Amino acid sequence: MSTTHNERLRELLEPLVTSQGLDLEEIAVDSVGRKRVLRVVVDSDTGADLDQIADVSRELSAKLDETDAMGEGEYTLEVGTPGAERLLTEHRHYVRATGRLVKFQLVEGGELLARILQVDDEGLDLEVPGVKGRKATTRRVVFPEIEKARVQVEFSRKDKNENAEEA
Repeated sequence: MSTTHNERLRELLEPLVTSQGLDLEEIAVDSVGRKRVLRVVVDSDTGADLDQIADVSRELSAKLDETDAMGEGEYTLEVGTPGAERLLTEHRHYVRATGRLVKFQLVEGGELLARILQVDDEGLDLEVPGVKGRKATTRRVVFPEIEKARVQVEFSRKDKNENAEEA
């Protein structure tokens, strides 16, 4: 059974990423003019800081040079973290998004905008914001009901404890 180039790159690079305490989320090779760009997306439960990104980038670059896994020709290696509006595709992504506002596209059709309260092996407990002055409600969604889910950027979210007085 043959593997694709991306699968071979994943097999080569994932142990290095894991050794740095990170998860390898995505690998993509894109052509930009005559050059190629290898984009590697990493993350962890606590996020990845710039020092971790730099360390893993050096490790990956050395391994790629040593193995010639990218073949002949120039390429650029870009290592980063998922964007603010990341697509949730793995169980760990939902866990990391606990407390965040997420837009769900449901299998039965329709969209749902809700905050993830809790994640377990079967699905999610969500808080659906109230509309027109109504209180928020809770809802349970199991993973097979979710076609697509994407974290939403919130610029004006106020922490629930922000207005609480210190004891």
